[in-house]
Amino acid sequence: MRNLAIGILLLGLAGCESTYYSTLEKVGIHKRDIMADRVEEASEAQQDAQETFTDALTSFSELTQFNGGELEQVYNSLNDKYEASESAAKQVSSRIEAVEGVSEALFAEWEDELELYSSARLRQDSQKKLKMTRRSYQQMLSAMRKAEKKMTPVLDTLRDNTLFLKHNLNAAAIGSLKQEFSVLKKDIRLAIRDMEVAIAESDRFLKTLKQ
Repeated sequence: MRNLAIGILLLGLAGCESTYYSTLEKVGIHKRDIMADRVEEASEAQQDAQETFTDALTSFSELTQFNGGELEQVYNSLNDKYEASESAAKQVSSRIEAVEGVSEALFAEWEDELELYSSARLRQDSQKKLKMTRRSYQQMLSAMRKAEKKMTPVLDTLRDNTLFLKHNLNAAAIGSLKQEFSVLKKDIRLAIRDMEVAIAESDRFLKTLKQ
């Protein structure tokens, strides 16, 4: 229900983040809630990207083992996987940016509200929690950005080989692409490994956020 409310309000308030957050707070949805949702969505996007990249690797592997048939179909399949991989990567980047947007607003608000405490003890406790949450957030964000960068060489290799095959639909072209397979395989494994690290960091951050 909360995700639905956020989705509906986002359509009408996409151009004004501050108004968006204020409106949600009026119905009991605070920046902390939005941040948790967006972190979860970023993790889901990374999981989807892992599956998409793995599918692309499978298609590329099948291409290198091509032994007769319709090359046009082989090209179309590889092109579909490239486009799906590109879309998945863009979704990951978009989700990370959404996490950054709400985190900046949350931490700024938290910092400002420290001045409102009359109790020094409570202020110190809140400040300590803010510092711990920021540190955990930075670790998570760093892991997300690192994994995001690892997607670039994967997309570059897929695009290059898709373009090459598009203009060279013959058996000789397949032979030329075989040497690219080991490079792609390595890049995808590195990207998936770093996405797994980022997902684990997201889980740890969410636990910190809920403490």
